[in-house]
Amino acid sequence: MADSLVIVESPAKAKTIGKYLGSKFIVKASMGHIRDLPKSQIGVEVENDFNPKYITIRGKGSVLKELKDASKKVKKVYLAADPDREGEAIAWHLAHYLEIDESDSCRVVFNEITKQAVKDAFKTPRPINMDLVNAQQARRILDRLVGYKISPLLWKKVKKGLSAGRVQSVAVKLIIDRENEIDAFVPEEYWSITAQLKQGSTTFEAKYHSLNGGKRDLGNEADVQEVLQAMGSSAFTVSEVKEKERLRNPAAPFITSSLQQEAARKLGFRASKTMSVAQQLYEGVDLGKEGTVGLITYMRTDSTRISTIAQEEAKAYIEEKYGAAFAPEQPRVYVKKNSNAQDAHEAIRPTSVMRDPDSMKEFCSRDQFRLYKLIWERFVASQMSSAVLDTMTVDFNVGNGAVFRAVGSKVKFHGFMKIYVEGNDDGTTDEEKFLPPLSAGNVVGTESIDQKQHFTQPPPRYSEARLVRMMEEVGIGRPSTYAPTLETIQKRGYVAIEEKKFIPTELGDLVIQMMEEFFPEILDAEFTAHMEDDLDHVEDGKEDWVKVLANFYTSFEKRLEVAEDEMKEVELQDEISDEICEKCGRHLVFKMGRFGKFLACSGFPDCRNTKPIVKDIGVPCPKCAEGKIIERRSKKGRYFYGCDQYPGCDYVSWDKPTTKPCPQCNSLMVEKRNRSGAKLACTQCEYNEEVPEEQEPAEG
Repeated sequence: MADSLVIVESPAKAKTIGKYLGSKFIVKASMGHIRDLPKSQIGVEVENDFNPKYITIRGKGSVLKELKDASKKVKKVYLAADPDREGEAIAWHLAHYLEIDESDSCRVVFNEITKQAVKDAFKTPRPINMDLVNAQQARRILDRLVGYKISPLLWKKVKKGLSAGRVQSVAVKLIIDRENEIDAFVPEEYWSITAQLKQGSTTFEAKYHSLNGGKRDLGNEADVQEVLQAMGSSAFTVSEVKEKERLRNPAAPFITSSLQQEAARKLGFRASKTMSVAQQLYEGVDLGKEGTVGLITYMRTDSTRISTIAQEEAKAYIEEKYGAAFAPEQPRVYVKKNSNAQDAHEAIRPTSVMRDPDSMKEFCSRDQFRLYKLIWERFVASQMSSAVLDTMTVDFNVGNGAVFRAVGSKVKFHGFMKIYVEGNDDGTTDEEKFLPPLSAGNVVGTESIDQKQHFTQPPPRYSEARLVRMMEEVGIGRPSTYAPTLETIQKRGYVAIEEKKFIPTELGDLVIQMMEEFFPEILDAEFTAHMEDDLDHVEDGKEDWVKVLANFYTSFEKRLEVAEDEMKEVELQDEISDEICEKCGRHLVFKMGRFGKFLACSGFPDCRNTKPIVKDIGVPCPKCAEGKIIERRSKKGRYFYGCDQYPGCDYVSWDKPTTKPCPQCNSLMVEKRNRSGAKLACTQCEYNEEVPEEQEPAEG
C-alpha cells in the first residue's frame, strides 16, 4: 500500500514520475494552479500590505477533493510542481489547501524527468521557498494592480473590453515605435559595381572597393561613371592577396529566448507552440521498452550552464562519433549574456545525448521530433571544437586608381559545423565562396561588369523571434513570460500579424498614446526592466515584496488620480468600405483582428456577418478559366490562393500563381518562397528559375 502522495501539475508528468517511483507512491495532478485572484474584482487589499484575496479556481472542486481524500490516506505528501517561481507558488497554494506546514520538507524539484534525477530529488526534499513564492506573488499583484486600475479608465474613456498590461504594454510600444521608424524612414540612393571574373575554370565576383587610394561611396550614377571612366578597358590585375586562418566558435546551448528564436527561424514555430512542444518533451515521451522518459531538461531558463555529467557524456559521444579532434580539450563554459540571468537551472539540453534524434524519431510526433532534433544538435554542437576557416581577400587594380575586392573562404576543419550552424533573423545562409589560387601580378579575365542602383531599406518589422530578442535585450519579461506576452497582445487586438510580422492596430496605437500621456513609467522599458530586477531581488531574498509593491504604487496611485480627471473620452470610428452586407444591407466596415484587417457588418451586434478581405492577383484560374485567382488568409493567418468562383471551382494553392507560363511545357508557374529566397516553379514539370533580386520585396 502507498504511503506517500506526490502532486505535480499535469497528468503526463504524473504518468512519467509514477513509473519511476513505484507502488509506494501515489502520483496525482493538480491540473495547474488551484487558487488565483478573483476575476470579478481586484482581489488585493492595497491598504493592508497588498494582501491578496485568493479564491479556488472555478472547476477545480473535484480535483481538490480527490487530492484532499488521497492526502488523508498517506503518511507524507510531496509537492513536485515545476522548478520555478510559478511552480513554487502552485506548491504553496497546495500546501495551504492540504494544511501542510510550508516549513516541512515537502517540496521536491528536478530539472529533468529521468529515473535517476527523480529518485535523487526525493532523497533531498526541502521546505517551500517563500522567497520564490513572494516573487511570484509580487509579479501577480503588480500585474493585477496595473490591469485592474487602468482598464476601467480605458473602458470609460475609449470603449468597454479594453485592458492594460505591464509587460504587454511595453511590447506593444516597441512594435509601434518600430512602425513609426518605418514611416519616418527616408530611403537613400546608393550604387554598386560588381565584376564577374574568371581564372582558369573558376568564375568569381569582385566588388568595387575604392578609388585613388580612398574609400569613395557610390551615391549616384555620376559616381559610378567616374569609377568606370577610371577603369577604362583595363584588365583586372591582382595587387594584394591576404590569407589567414579564422576560428568560428559554436553558439551556446539554448535558453528559453534563444530556443523560441531559433524554432521560429528554422521550424516556423510560434513562441507558444515552441513552449507547448518543449513541455511535452520535458514531461516525457513513451520510448517503448524503456518506458516514458523526459527527453529534455526544464525549458524555462535563462542560464547557459551545463552540468559536469552532461559535458562528460557529450564529450564521450563526440569523440566516438566524430573523432577526438571534434571535442575540445576543456569543456566549453558559456558566459551569461544577460547579467540578470538567474542561473537557477541548466541550459535546455537533452537529458541524455545518447538518445540521438534518429533513434527517437519513431517515438515522437513530427513537431516533437523536429524540436528535439534542434535542441539535441544545438547542445552537441555547443560542446564541440571550433570550426577552422581559411579566408582569402584579393585586391585588384583596374585602370587609373580603381580597386576591386574579392573575398572568399573555405572550411578547413568543420568542427561543430559538422552538425549545426545557428540561424539568423534575415533567413540568409553562409555560402562558401571559393577563390582560385591567385598571387600579386596575376591578370584575370573579365566576363562582365554590372552596375546596380539600390536604396537603403527601413528597419524590418518585428517577427516573433526579433521581438523576443528585443524583449530580452531591454530586460522586460523573463523566460516564462515571453510566449504569453506575445499571445496576449494579439488577443487584445493591439497588434496583428501580417506576413509573420507584427503591425500595430489603430486600437493599440490609441491605447499606447493615452498610456504614454498618463502612465509613462508603465511604457518605459528601463522602468519595467528595473521592476524585473526588483522581483529577482525578492526571489534572492534581498528585497521585501511588500516594499517593492509599495514603492511602485505610491507614484502609480497619483498617476491614476490625474488620469481620472484629465483623460479625455475618445471614440473609435470604423473605416467604412464600399461593400454592402449581403445579410442585412448595411455597409461593411474594416476591422482589425489577430491576423490583420477583415470586413464586418456595421450593424454589429444585430448582424454578425464578417468577410475576409480578398486581393485579385491578376491571374486567371487555371482550373475553370472563368474565375480569377484571389489572395486570401486561412484562420491561422497564412496566405493562400484560390478561385473567386468557389464553391463552384475548388482550385486552391499555398504557392502564388503567376502569369508567366513554363518555358518548357507552357504550364502554370507558381512562386515558391523559403528562407533563402524565391523561385518560380512549374506545376507540371521540374523546371524552376530564380526570381531576380529586384523583384523581391524588401523585408518589412
